[in-house]
Amino acid sequence: MPEARRALLRVAAALATRDAGRVRAALADAAGVARTEEVDEVLLQSHLFVGFPDALNALAVWREVSGAAAPAALGEDPPGWEARGERVCATVYGANYAKLRENVSGLHPEFDGWMVTGGYGRVIGRPGLDLRTRELCIAALLAVWNVPRQLHSHLRGSLNAGASVAEVDEAVEIACAELSEERAAAVRGLWGEIRERGGVNGSA
Repeated sequence: MPEARRALLRVAAALATRDAGRVRAALADAAGVARTEEVDEVLLQSHLFVGFPDALNALAVWREVSGAAAPAALGEDPPGWEARGERVCATVYGANYAKLRENVSGLHPEFDGWMVTGGYGRVIGRPGLDLRTRELCIAALLAVWNVPRQLHSHLRGSLNAGASVAEVDEAVEIACAELSEERAAAVRGLWGEIRERGGVNGSA
């Protein structure tokens, strides 16, 4: 995996620790190897998982350590977010896409729309960072955030988005570096179950 992508994964995992020192260190490391706009995208998408306050704080640190000014707004057209969200979400969830929509609608129909249009259309489907890298970053963040159900989906989603097994292995290990031995073992165990049940092997 290129060092720039590893740096993005370390930023994502550090964000989930909610430790300001770890976030600053990961961002400082990323400043030397990753493209500014790609770090921006990792920080922007993190608000879907860690919330606006932590994302805003991380963006402030990133502006400081990178020395880069905020980019111009993309000027995107919101009416296009729904169709883009459906495409991106279907890619990530693959054969489980219809079931996901059904399940989320059963929890609350508004949340289904927010997930697809807001989450996948407005944010995860943005240009500036490829979907494979986005999903690997999300998986690393969720592994540290300790949400096994969502982690399962995005480990599978990384593969569906084109990541190799070796790349997911590396994302898992980057996340595990932020965890206790017990928590790291649980994350590795979950990924191992996915590989075994899905017939995934090291050559994929």
